[in-house]
Amino acid sequence: MPKWKVVVSDWEYQDLRYEEKVLDHEQIELIPAQCKTEEEVIRACREADGILNQYAPISGKVIRELQRCRVIVRYGVGVNTIDLDAATERGICVANVPDYCVDEVSDHTLALILDKARKISLADACVKQGKWDFKVTQPVYRLQNRTLGLVGFGKIPQRLAEKVKPLGLRVIAYDPYVPEPVAEALGVALVSLEEVCRRSDFVSVHAPLTAETKGLIGREQLRQMKKEAYLINTSRGPVVDENALIEALREGSLAGAALDVAGEEPIRPDHPFLSMKSVTLTPHMAWYSEESAEEMRSKAAHGVADVLLKGEYPKYLVNRKVKERVKLKPNALAY
Repeated sequence: MPKWKVVVSDWEYQDLRYEEKVLDHEQIELIPAQCKTEEEVIRACREADGILNQYAPISGKVIRELQRCRVIVRYGVGVNTIDLDAATERGICVANVPDYCVDEVSDHTLALILDKARKISLADACVKQGKWDFKVTQPVYRLQNRTLGLVGFGKIPQRLAEKVKPLGLRVIAYDPYVPEPVAEALGVALVSLEEVCRRSDFVSVHAPLTAETKGLIGREQLRQMKKEAYLINTSRGPVVDENALIEALREGSLAGAALDVAGEEPIRPDHPFLSMKSVTLTPHMAWYSEESAEEMRSKAAHGVADVLLKGEYPKYLVNRKVKERVKLKPNALAY
């Protein structure tokens, strides 16, 4: 009996032990690859039945060359590496892992908020340069009764809202897709994007990267923010217009930023952010803990197994319209 071929298009882990554990089946052949370009993905995945994908481009061009593919699962939440319309047209299920790092990212975001509020990174750098003087951090404001504005109000920012409430922060959010009762249950007011920018002392970005959200935080939004406000981004770099942010920081119309993501990763050595004292940077690590990494990789592999071994739609199906083109069994654990 022919084996299902499952190709890992690319990965940045030490091994594939979690994927191998889930897909350890006589009907599956797991094939590792390290693709960076469309051409490399086509060569590696042309005859794949399933694909596990991290950063390699699964574009329309790639998808049109796939001869047998039935499922593509993206490590993580965002699916911006995959042309969803092209996959749907070909009857390919696309899945992700939307719930593996809710605590990690909300914790990391909170850490960045506290870093900017108390100016920890700035103070640390000054002390190490021989400046033992709290005045280098002035002004610092009390956190209680200040406002956190959330751009996007999915699972991660909802968890963040729960975590900051005991600190005395007021929380408002912009998300046109979240029902008001969901926000009200957490004591969060849903408002316009303009109001989030205008009222907030910290604006934290949690929107996925789509055609709709690319550049969502641009010049207009940054100009609406308070001069003493901070921008936090732990979602995707291109959701924020980097040139507009650099301009705002240089003009002093914004107090600073804390960024776990960049428009281009890794960030280039001559990027202006690297020389800005008002910017705190981390290397796209908000998602990471040992536990979250195992959970993400195992759940991604289960998404492939759902389709190939069980004949079910994957639990975390993203392109739901594919059900009009391919008939599989319902997944009892569907997200």
